[in-house]
Amino acid sequence: MASHAPNLDQIAFNCIGHRGACGYAPENTLSSFELAIAMGCPWIELDVYHIDGELLVIHDDTLDRTTNGRGYVMDQSVAYLRSLDAGDGQQIPTLTEVIELIDHRAGINVELKGPDTGEAVVSLIHSYQTMGWHADEFLLSSFQHQELERVRTLDQELKLGALFGRATDNLVEKAQQLDAYAINLGKRLAQKQLIDKAHEAGLRVFVYTVNVAEDIAQMLRLNVDGVFTNYPDRIFTLIGEV
Repeated sequence: MASHAPNLDQIAFNCIGHRGACGYAPENTLSSFELAIAMGCPWIELDVYHIDGELLVIHDDTLDRTTNGRGYVMDQSVAYLRSLDAGDGQQIPTLTEVIELIDHRAGINVELKGPDTGEAVVSLIHSYQTMGWHADEFLLSSFQHQELERVRTLDQELKLGALFGRATDNLVEKAQQLDAYAINLGKRLAQKQLIDKAHEAGLRVFVYTVNVAEDIAQMLRLNVDGVFTNYPDRIFTLIGEV
């Protein structure tokens, strides 16, 4: 077993398992992450909320779509959230459980979703660094750029991914102000001029969510550094055909 996850800089075209391999297994569950790794993903992506001192892995701010629960995630107790079925009998996992499952077999892109998430994630990563994990086995991303700013005040090494879902002025400059490693772009924003500008500024470009062959091929032509996908096997199939 590898003692260090693949470095983002060492892979020409990164296939990042979006919420695991959520086209095939319930998103953001241990089974989805395990499947993504089995398919060959060098990196997986997940979403976290900080609730009552625990980091829980779930995407939505409500429970209705992905679990058999109801209501807002932040309004619930950890005990209640952990009692829910997140699909196929899976629990909502903790970030600790995910890190233990992955065990250096892939890098981990943690999207910071809820308030005050950055500080808790940094603290957990620091605890794992004392056990042999490396800073470059993690990428911390968020649409909430204030959380990324907080992360940077606490840690100068961790890679940051500035998430953008809508066109905005000075996008590259905003990422640079955050001392980001990458910009993570919605697929509609992935245009050659922006990608070239980001690369010229020393930023990596990762695009979400890329699932069909036509879009995968387009991202390869645009020379992006990687994509988030629900179907990792499709990425590897197409890359093998190029």
